[in-house]
Amino acid sequence: MSTKPKIAKYKALDKLAIRLRDDLNDNHFVLLYAYNGTGKTRLSMEFKERGKRLKGSTGPDTLYFNAFTEDLFSWDNDLDNNTERVLEINSKSKFFNGLRELALEEKIFAYLERYAEFDFKIDYDEWTVTFNKEETTHIKISRGEENIFIWCLFLSICELAIDGAEAYNWVKYIYIDDPISSLDDNNAIAVASDLAHLLKKGKGKVKVVISSHHALFFNVICNELKNDGCKRHFLLKNGNDGLTLRATDDTPFFHHVAILSELKQVMESGKINTYHFNMLRSILEKTGTFFGYDDFSKCIYGIEDEVLYSRALNLLSHGKYSIYEPQEMGPDTKDLFIKILKAFLDKYQFELPEMLVEKTVKSQDDKQGTTTAG
Repeated sequence: MSTKPKIAKYKALDKLAIRLRDDLNDNHFVLLYAYNGTGKTRLSMEFKERGKRLKGSTGPDTLYFNAFTEDLFSWDNDLDNNTERVLEINSKSKFFNGLRELALEEKIFAYLERYAEFDFKIDYDEWTVTFNKEETTHIKISRGEENIFIWCLFLSICELAIDGAEAYNWVKYIYIDDPISSLDDNNAIAVASDLAHLLKKGKGKVKVVISSHHALFFNVICNELKNDGCKRHFLLKNGNDGLTLRATDDTPFFHHVAILSELKQVMESGKINTYHFNMLRSILEKTGTFFGYDDFSKCIYGIEDEVLYSRALNLLSHGKYSIYEPQEMGPDTKDLFIKILKAFLDKYQFELPEMLVEKTVKSQDDKQGTTTAG
């Protein structure tokens, strides 16, 4: 008989970072799924800073990849001559401790050749990288290519940390936040698979947290690591009152099911914003693709007012509605949204997870600013 997963609420990121470190006492990996704008990057930095503040700490203990990692690189586009374009490396970061001594080019290229078709050269005196394709040198690579190069460099450093290289013997944890911006689905699968293979190699040597908003990447990582001491969570905003962490270890995790659960809750609360129509259309499109329909409106085929609902979804989901500046729907539009969502849920009997609960039970965790329910 299954039990409801534990749900915890956190008002502060430092308490959530403590929770993740506690999870890693009993697990090799912690995986977090969270939408953009939830605070994943800030959480990764809080996790890193927490290591510095621990009693008896001698310095950082976390090797991390996030938006700040990409900021360690910047372009000099040679505006005077427009020929000698180089990617500059911020050598002051501890991230690059072993780069010069350990000559990582071969390791980096072993990863890079799986995803890209350009070559590179690192100048350790100037701390710059030049890129070339065939006979053309000093090329400016695309943002996506730059991201994958930085990612491959990071994987090479992870490999050194896992192998116990002296320059990275301070690494006890690896924290990876959204490594796959600008990648297509095929490369997202390849990146997830390659990462899981490397992390399995380091099982028992370093503990790892991975957070992502990319459903495909997250599901591949979950499947690859599920038998290797892995804790999985869904992280989402709790209105304006912090964050909610929901364990998903015993529940099949699907991104669109979580969104449906959220839509059902806003429908029941009556606090429906204009951008929720965009979310609803996205769900219908994914469902239509799954069933092989050539149009998402076929997901509501045969129900009462089918034509009206289809037109409404087309019209009302084309606005550029912001989740950061939500606009509440008018009464008539709310009523239409509710009817469409109810019709969809009646036709497709999804088993929706309970993402939030109205009643919470105080626990020992509350001493750290949390409440739990389950």
